[in-house]
Amino acid sequence: MKLYFAPHTCSFSPHIVLRELGLTYELVRVDNQTKLTADGRDFRSINPKGYVAALELENGEVLTEGVAIVQYLADLKPSAGLAPPPGSWQRVRLQEWLNFIGSEIHAGAAPLFNRTMPEAATAIFRDKLQKRMTFLQHTLQQQDYLMGDKFTVADAYLYTVLGWFAFFDISLDNWPAVAAYSHRIAARPSVQAAMQAEA
Repeated sequence: MKLYFAPHTCSFSPHIVLRELGLTYELVRVDNQTKLTADGRDFRSINPKGYVAALELENGEVLTEGVAIVQYLADLKPSAGLAPPPGSWQRVRLQEWLNFIGSEIHAGAAPLFNRTMPEAATAIFRDKLQKRMTFLQHTLQQQDYLMGDKFTVADAYLYTVLGWFAFFDISLDNWPAVAAYSHRIAARPSVQAAMQAEA
């Protein structure tokens, strides 16, 4: 397998999951500006959407969208417990979290990368993000991980997106339970190894 990635993007989530599972894969860096891979190919020929993550399988199929990729990977090694079994109620709960992160945290934070956005618009996004973070604070005051007491692919995704907050001068210390959660995940060997590999 090949994981196409760019540093500080949502491709970090499947990278963490690959390391958690101990799967064999190749990392291929993508330049987000030029859309060229490290070996000089046009990334859009691999993923016409033009953004990471993309996972190229041994049979040549390419899977895109981080939420789909992490669930696919988790199901390759179900014994690792990174996702509940397909068809179970807990799997639906996992998908609920993945969708919340994607639509509310990821999509809510991403516009803040645009430094030319008017201040009034920035304030709207920050206010909405504040409300979502308050919800996460309440959840993580009661449990160590999004699904309870066990790390799952949803945690890999949320950790990845929370890492962007530093770029927006938003301190996770505003939400102590979220900050503690982020530190807990940062200490995982899979996360440390993925960070070193992408540096």
